[in-house]
Amino acid sequence: MQEAKIYEYAVIRLVPKVEREEFFNIGLVMFSKKAKYIRVEFHLCPKKFALMHSKLDYEDVRHNLENFKAVAHGEKSGGEIAALDIPERFRWLTAVRSSVVQTSRPHPGKTVDLDGTFERLFEELVK
Repeated sequence: MQEAKIYEYAVIRLVPKVEREEFFNIGLVMFSKKAKYIRVEFHLCPKKFALMHSKLDYEDVRHNLENFKAVAHGEKSGGEIAALDIPERFRWLTAVRSSVVQTSRPHPGKTVDLDGTFERLFEELVK
């Protein structure tokens, strides 16, 4: 039997008008220190985006999300933050900030199947 691993996850949110503090969920970031695991996925629906009546540019937001993913996965294109270890990258990505791409506070959990749990959470919270 596999050993259950402790993980943390945060929901990635799009905040079209920061001053209004309204948002909708567009992605998920999850990590497990013991498993040296981090995963980020996002789903930015063009039709839903168009309904926001915002001055945000769809391609700019997608680009920001790709950078978020590059940092999480430690890719060179993610800059200096991407060179940090996984827990530090997760903490940086989930730090409170006032921008159009934000995250919820991290939530803990325990599972034997990190990818399966990620998929379930993504389906429940994002799609």
